[in-house]
Amino acid sequence: MKKTLCLLLALVMVVGMLAGCGSNAGNSADNETAAPANNDGNPTFKIGSSGPLTGGAAIYGTAVMNAARIAVDEINAMDGIHFEFQAQDDEADSGDKAINAYNTLMDWGMQVMVGTVTSGSGITVSAQAFQDRTFMLTPSGSSVDVIKDKDNAFQVCFTDPNQGTGSADYIAEHFPGAKVAVIYRNDDAYSQGIRDTFVAEFTAKGLKVEYEGTFTADTATDFSVQLTAAQSAGADILFLPIYYQPAAVILQQANQMGYAPTFFGVDGMDGILTLENFDTSLAEGVYLLTPFSADADDARTQAFVAEYQKRYGEVPNQFAADGYDAVYIVKAALEAAGCTPDMSAAEICEALIKVMPTITVDGITGEGMTWAATGEVSKAPMAVVIKDGMYVTPEN
Repeated sequence: MKKTLCLLLALVMVVGMLAGCGSNAGNSADNETAAPANNDGNPTFKIGSSGPLTGGAAIYGTAVMNAARIAVDEINAMDGIHFEFQAQDDEADSGDKAINAYNTLMDWGMQVMVGTVTSGSGITVSAQAFQDRTFMLTPSGSSVDVIKDKDNAFQVCFTDPNQGTGSADYIAEHFPGAKVAVIYRNDDAYSQGIRDTFVAEFTAKGLKVEYEGTFTADTATDFSVQLTAAQSAGADILFLPIYYQPAAVILQQANQMGYAPTFFGVDGMDGILTLENFDTSLAEGVYLLTPFSADADDARTQAFVAEYQKRYGEVPNQFAADGYDAVYIVKAALEAAGCTPDMSAAEICEALIKVMPTITVDGITGEGMTWAATGEVSKAPMAVVIKDGMYVTPEN
């Protein structure tokens, strides 16, 4: 009798523990987005991603995760390797929130990371992933510090220095004789890094930056001093290596004072057309450097844009395109390395480190993309201009 009672108690405890696990999984679903595991016999890898899904930078993280889901669904509809996908919200934080999001993914069993979305969290997470030997491919963390001295970290996006150099080259070629001013955020590694290489490249061409103005996160609401100085310097091109939120304020205040230069931004400007309560007519004629244009006429881009619009009701931005390509790049690397789902994250990491400098991938953000062993991608940038509320290829 005592033995029977003990067995019954043990069974009750086991059932309770299983019920508790099920309950925890259900509760955590509010903070994550997961694609279901594949059960048709295909080898299935767990890939995870983190980025801002709430807060001021949510437009970037949401775009990456939305597009990653499209890529995962497409791949899972094919023969071959399949993916189980989960995303975590790091709120674009560079501290505990970024690490907590990463740790949640690792506890889930993540084998490869498609992330992070922003550079600040990427710098923090890549340091931890380097110690853990987790392979990470960031769609849009463009700071060189995300990949510096970390053999496990690679980028889909251009590095900040490449954006600065590319912007200087484009302006010098397409706007000869223009007077150029720069406004950048000096407490942000992204903005500072692009500014530094832009000025260096522009100066190396024998050209002169007429004026430079700076701001910080705390002063990003009033640009009257900087705009007045740029106008007084005669600048007819204003280079803005910044994110779209302060850029929108600059466009509004420039309009109010009657200053109408050509505004030229970088990939952080992507998103300005969907900024709440912003008059998008003020962005008419704004240029930005990007690896992706939604109006491109190739079949793969058109199919992606159509699917994104069907699912999410809006035109995908460059961050979405980078997220989409990132998943396909991981697929190509896993196949080239001969990885199998029974391998540990560390084993997969070492295998992918070896093959990344050897593969070539055609994507919607670039054809013939290749990678250096140091993590940088090689692909050609292009400029787009906002016309009638759309990003289009410039005519000049």
